[in-house]
Amino acid sequence: MLLAATALLPREAGWAAVLVLVIGLGVPHGALDGEVAKPFLRPRFGRAWFPVFAAPYLALTAAVLTAWRLAPEATLAGFLGLSVLHFGHEDAGPGQPVEALVRGGLPIALPALVRPDETARIFAVVTDTAMPVLPVWWTASALIWLGLAVAWLCRRRPAPGLLGELAALSLAFLVLPPLSAFGLYFVCLHAPRHMRALAADPARAPAVDGMARAVVLSLPVFGLTLLIGLLLWPTYPQAGAAGRLLALTLQLLAALTLPHLLLDRWVEGRGPA
Repeated sequence: MLLAATALLPREAGWAAVLVLVIGLGVPHGALDGEVAKPFLRPRFGRAWFPVFAAPYLALTAAVLTAWRLAPEATLAGFLGLSVLHFGHEDAGPGQPVEALVRGGLPIALPALVRPDETARIFAVVTDTAMPVLPVWWTASALIWLGLAVAWLCRRRPAPGLLGELAALSLAFLVLPPLSAFGLYFVCLHAPRHMRALAADPARAPAVDGMARAVVLSLPVFGLTLLIGLLLWPTYPQAGAAGRLLALTLQLLAALTLPHLLLDRWVEGRGPA
């Protein structure tokens, strides 16, 4: 309800409200990556397991943040592509590539199809570039996704629960500003789904034995993430606090998505610890 209510605020105030909710309620799910890596690294490295985990994780994060400055449009394309893969894998599970593309592509493609001007305005701020319209590659990819989604729905005829989720999410992107709708997906579906999956799989993150425990265990790394954001804040040239928060949050989400995704794939490839 809070995320939907942000649509009633002036544009920049709405951005700021969504981003605060995304940071506070959505980002902590990625802060459990240490608990995912710990069972694999601690037996080999002992107390040094966390630096062994954190060093490449932070290096990849720094590389993506640097790429935003050097090649913003290419980095944007990479971020969106990785987001489709990550969201789709989380939502559909392994072994469902078409369903993963349909479900993972929905929060990326629909904004480009139903609110292209507003989406372009958001990412002009994020990339700190002139973007009067969305890049052609994004619009074309969104149209391809739409055709794939329609074909999949007609062929697969998903269960009522899944169909209801897709319909509700599509409605959110139709009636809400793009950032508000994305925040709703990220906070209400993606993040809790990831945390529940960890809580339900003791082999993957043994210490995460419930949602309450997941929240507690996420706090130290979440605090470190906030500290990194505060240190980066003065380096962003965007005008206004809301624009700066928008650029910092989405760029940092992109930077954290890459190691987060790679860690998930590495753990899946190794099997139970």
